[in-house]
Amino acid sequence: MPLSEHEQRMLEQMERALYAEDPKFATALEGSGLRTYTRKRVYQAVAGFLVGIALLMAGMVAQQIWISVVGFLVMLGCAVLAVTGWRKAPKPGEQQPAAAGGGDSGARRRLRQRRSMMNRIEQRWQRRRDEQGQ
Repeated sequence: MPLSEHEQRMLEQMERALYAEDPKFATALEGSGLRTYTRKRVYQAVAGFLVGIALLMAGMVAQQIWISVVGFLVMLGCAVLAVTGWRKAPKPGEQQPAAAGGGDSGARRRLRQRRSMMNRIEQRWQRRRDEQGQ
């Protein structure tokens, strides 16, 4: 069962308070969350980028254009993965990007709309329960 909006806000406040009080302990509690996953993905993308450079150079030395093209495509794909992974990685003590405030991107707007819709549904449900209980 998902947390209500009030419970989510309370949980976020508790997390911020924990980080403010003892950041070292809070970081230890994080474990292998989203930040570790994105960091690992960025490292893999950097390794793939280096493989792409090697393919590009090998294609030039062997005078095989197709190997160089494949190397360039590998480099391009890995660069995109690294940049998107790096941007998505939250900093210590920071909320995940979807839950953070700030700009009004399409994903954040959809999340807010979904939350407001869920709030309306919960309010209607509560009214019905109250009416039936009387």
